[in-house]
Amino acid sequence: MGLINESHPEEFFLIGFTDHPWLELPLFVIIFIIYSMAMVGNIVIILVSTLDPSLQSPMYFFLTNLSFLDICLTTSIVPQMLFNLGSTKKTISYVGCAVQVYLSSTVGATECLLLALMSFDRYVAICRPLHYTLIMNQRICILLVSFMWISGITFGVFEVTLTLQLPLCGNNKLDHFFCEIPVLIKTACREKEANELTLSVVCIFIVAIPLCLILASYASIGHAILKIKSSEGRKKAFGTCSSHLIVVFLFYGPIISMYLQPPSSISRDQPKFMALFYAVVIPTLNPFIYTLRNKDVKGSLSKLVRSIFSFK
Repeated sequence: MGLINESHPEEFFLIGFTDHPWLELPLFVIIFIIYSMAMVGNIVIILVSTLDPSLQSPMYFFLTNLSFLDICLTTSIVPQMLFNLGSTKKTISYVGCAVQVYLSSTVGATECLLLALMSFDRYVAICRPLHYTLIMNQRICILLVSFMWISGITFGVFEVTLTLQLPLCGNNKLDHFFCEIPVLIKTACREKEANELTLSVVCIFIVAIPLCLILASYASIGHAILKIKSSEGRKKAFGTCSSHLIVVFLFYGPIISMYLQPPSSISRDQPKFMALFYAVVIPTLNPFIYTLRNKDVKGSLSKLVRSIFSFK
């Protein structure tokens, strides 16, 4: 096996479920179907939110960004996963691995920040309704999203660059479907303690603090909803927030279990199942959660479908 240098292999062997070969074909079929649904669902959300004038509001601007991030996250991981599941070659080049971990990490960090931003939007809409258009105007929204992207990319690039500096001592086996920071740190042969500490610090800023802000926002939202005298008003206010709250719990759960504990303490199969959940299942569920629980999106989707068929 050729080496890029004395510590980094030319390619990695992705173990995945090679010790359970009977799982590979069913997983390939299931993941291919789910990935296709994720792509279609998120593209539809982007088209509906962009084309329908009635959805030109901050909430749908953020939702468009969320769908785009989900497309990027799944596309950075799933094609390689499908290739490995469908062939006898279970390898990825070192350069391919680096590109994959850069993309998935920066997109994942950006999505953590976006979910916090979306909760702030709901907080202003429900707790400060008279000031909503003033606070969440188009300029402010663009600035917030730009800051979110820059911060996510900065944190992601910083942590991945540090991780890729770890010596692997020629070890080219990753017990995973794809390249991910905790797995790479766990594979390193030495000097990993500083990286584990750095990863924990980064995750405090990218995961823990945004999650605390989300919980604080929804505590204030819940208090404000309880003050609404009309049961119909309470139901409508709760409906606007429930979709986002479901997405938050689905996304942050696997992320916390993977990134807020030392990589050396992670069990062997935990990264695989968590990765399947947050990289494949959640991006597929998000469009359905927002569509099925949102009358505006369902109405716009119906209009878009009718316009397509009437055009034909």
